[in-house]
Amino acid sequence: MTAAGLMRQYQVVGRKAATEENPNPEAYRMVIFAPNAVAAKSKFWYFMRQFRKMKKTTGEILDCVEIVEKNSRIVKNYGIWLRYDSRSGTHNMYREYRDLRLTGAVSQLYNEMAGRHRCRPRSIQIIRTATLGASELKRPNGMQFAQGGVKFPLPHRVDTAKRGQKALSDRTFSTVRPTTYFG
Repeated sequence: MTAAGLMRQYQVVGRKAATEENPNPEAYRMVIFAPNAVAAKSKFWYFMRQFRKMKKTTGEILDCVEIVEKNSRIVKNYGIWLRYDSRSGTHNMYREYRDLRLTGAVSQLYNEMAGRHRCRPRSIQIIRTATLGASELKRPNGMQFAQGGVKFPLPHRVDTAKRGQKALSDRTFSTVRPTTYFG
């Protein structure tokens, strides 16, 4: 599986194929992060092979639905528990991210794991995710934004409204350097 672009969240439901001995087998549901529905179904069968004696040839997919967040206009803190395989062994890890959506936080996770740990997307298994409150944060990077009175200064801006003149950024060539500091 490649993690190209934004990851998506899928709910995949599957079971063993019905037989004469067992006409109504038990169904299993998983929430899986994948770039598309085909990769989500493939990951479902990967985990079912590990947890139950079931594979694609002896089973069937009942449902595969993309899960979409209802309110994606508020920045939230997400905690992600994961397991990954490195060159030296298997490691468990906990990470925190700030994003508008859980899928955005998971995409950040895949990008960061590739950059910091040279970890391939196929070797990452997301165990659990949670939305965290300000008091539940453990990492200092997320804590600095959870405090009250956080300000984001804009120290170097380009003034686009010059008195009646065409803005400096709209011109192709200019004889005046742009002023980016407004004290």
